[in-house]
Amino acid sequence: MQPRRIGISALITLIAATTTAFAPNFPLSFAAPPALAQTSANRKAEANRLLQQGIQQGKTSQFQAALQSFQQALTIYKEIGDRKGEAHSLGNLGIAYFSLGQYQKAIEFYQQSLAIAREIGDRKGESRSLGNLGNAYTSLGQYQKAIEFHQQALTIAREIGDHQWEASSLGNLGIAYDSLGQYQKAIEFYQQQLAIAREIGDRQGEANSLGGLGNAYDSLGQHQKAIEFYQQSLAIKREISDRSGEAGSLGNLGIAYYYLGQYQKAIEFHQQSLAIKREIGARSGEANSLNNLGLAYSALGQYQKAIEFHQQQLAIAREIGNRQGESRSLGNLGNAYYSLGQYQKAIEFHQQSLAIKREIGARNGEANSLNNLGNAYDSLGQYRQAIEFYQQSLAIKREIGARNGEANSLNNLGNAYDSLGQYRQAIEFYQQSLAIKREIGDKEGEGLVLSNLGNLLAKQNQPEQAIIFYKQSVNVREEIRRDIRGLSKEQQQSYTETIAGTYRALADLLLKQGRSSEAQQVLDLLKVQ
Repeated sequence: MQPRRIGISALITLIAATTTAFAPNFPLSFAAPPALAQTSANRKAEANRLLQQGIQQGKTSQFQAALQSFQQALTIYKEIGDRKGEAHSLGNLGIAYFSLGQYQKAIEFYQQSLAIAREIGDRKGESRSLGNLGNAYTSLGQYQKAIEFHQQALTIAREIGDHQWEASSLGNLGIAYDSLGQYQKAIEFYQQQLAIAREIGDRQGEANSLGGLGNAYDSLGQHQKAIEFYQQSLAIKREISDRSGEAGSLGNLGIAYYYLGQYQKAIEFHQQSLAIKREIGARSGEANSLNNLGLAYSALGQYQKAIEFHQQQLAIAREIGNRQGESRSLGNLGNAYYSLGQYQKAIEFHQQSLAIKREIGARNGEANSLNNLGNAYDSLGQYRQAIEFYQQSLAIKREIGARNGEANSLNNLGNAYDSLGQYRQAIEFYQQSLAIKREIGDKEGEGLVLSNLGNLLAKQNQPEQAIIFYKQSVNVREEIRRDIRGLSKEQQQSYTETIAGTYRALADLLLKQGRSSEAQQVLDLLKVQ
């Protein structure tokens, strides 16, 4: 049988289109006005040096050191009355806290930077601050709020003719809509970003938008198309010697192959990504690669190896003070122990992860932890407790407008009521989940929910109805298989193995109904390469 539960393991999707931490988020102005006294000029030069020092420290994940440098620069800029320098320091302090997963603190600094930019009439600085606020709210799972900020940033960028930031704003809107499960809308924004980037010859922006398109198609289950975009993005990143971006593209390719069930190939890409991140000293990125390696080894059933990677990930997150990364590591350790059948241990890790997510205000992450706790209690046979967690997760997903997450919670509620023998309620939840999966175009999710409905009806001794849903599930899976025909035979076969349970369940029911030729046709589909 096809696995029926949707467990959210929080795969890291490295989306390059977001504002890159510690690239100077505003053009820095180092020239002191002639009227300034020499002492003031010296002080300004020192502040500028500290600001640049902080940017370099941030690039190598030395976030605490970067915070010190930015704070010292801010003090000097305030002393000499340099409002623009003050705004730059505040903006970069925000980026440092953002990189540490302390999004609320980041928002406070971005808002201060925004206030100064508006006060001194710095339209470019204003649009950058609005964009940074949008990214912070995206990370908090407050996607509608993020969209509002990115729309404001986009409006200003167009007003002042800043095409590069216009493209970035479009990409950030794509990310927000992608997070909401509105994948087609996300694709539209990424395509607009791509058109502008190509028009102005911005190779970095072009690579970012190609990566974003890859992410959206990956979410839609169109993995071959995603891989094509990731490969194009990777080629540009290598051409412009963007080592960090190259590592990100390699990581995204690893994720696409993970979804295809090609775990060894995924591991190869994540290892390449990890090597680059270690080479350039990107500690936060290193933790992301360790996370993805852990997930791939979990999928291979090598849970002890997975746990080792997640523990390394956790150690780095704690070392650099990244609370978001720490909560992710704890959650993934919980998932690994869950897979080992150590449900109480899994619950302990998910509870720790949940506490951090609530502390930093990461609503989407909070919902994911609640969902994972529901899975653990479901596996313990404590279905009522599981339902409580799934309901809490569902409430948050609806509150933040995360449609795919909402569908996952509904599916899991269907599973729990199915286990309780409350089939009518289970069917209602499955049907709600199915409607959303179809609405957002998530083919893989649609196939899974249809299979769950088939399983339930088969248990209820309603074979004819079960066959209808199994057939629909197989039809959806066949669409996906047609989409990946450009991949190698081995890769196609690997994906087929992950969905074979539904085909066999359908064939088994058809045989019991005396429909042997139909059953053989279904089984023959599994043999077609």
